[in-house]
Amino acid sequence: MSDVFFTADTHFGHGNCIKFCNRPFNSVEEMDDALISNWNSVIDKSSIVYHLGDFSFNGITKYTERLNGNIHLIIGNHDRRKLCDGNFCSIQESRMLNIGEEEIFLSHFSHRVWNKSHFNVPMLFGHSHGTLSSYGKSFDCGVDTHNYFPYSWEEVKEILKNLPDNPNIVKSKY
Repeated sequence: MSDVFFTADTHFGHGNCIKFCNRPFNSVEEMDDALISNWNSVIDKSSIVYHLGDFSFNGITKYTERLNGNIHLIIGNHDRRKLCDGNFCSIQESRMLNIGEEEIFLSHFSHRVWNKSHFNVPMLFGHSHGTLSSYGKSFDCGVDTHNYFPYSWEEVKEILKNLPDNPNIVKSKY
C-alpha cells in the first residue's frame, strides 16, 4: 500500500453534489458510504492523505472519525477553517510539498502558473470536478476523476510523467 494519497471534492453530506456533478448515487448516505468505503480500501491508518478542499458540506468529525489516514486539508471554497480546526493534521490555503526528492504544489483551485511552475514543478488541484483539462504538469485529483477513489502517489507520478511540460518552463538560466 502506498503511504501518500491525494484527493479532493468529496463533498461529504452534500446532496446537491450528486445532481450538480452527475454522481451515480441515489442518496447522500449512499454517496458518503461509497466514498468512505473506497477511501478506506486503499488508505490505511498510518497513510498520509492530502485532501485538496471541499471536504464536507456539513459536519466534519462524523467523517474524519470514519476515515483512515492522517489527513492534511488544503482549504476549498466550501470549507470553513474555524470548523476544520482540530480535525486535520494541518490546514493550509495551498502547499509546496516535498516527497523525497520531488516537489509538488497543492491547491484547491487550478492555476496557470504556480510556485516553481517555471521549473516544471507539477500541481494538483480540485474544484473543477473533472471539467477542466490539465495545463502542463497539473491535473484535477478530485474523486470525480478517479471513480470516487483517492489517488496514490504512485498513480500521480505515472499521470504526471505523461503530461507535457509546463508552458512557462525556464529553458535556460537568467
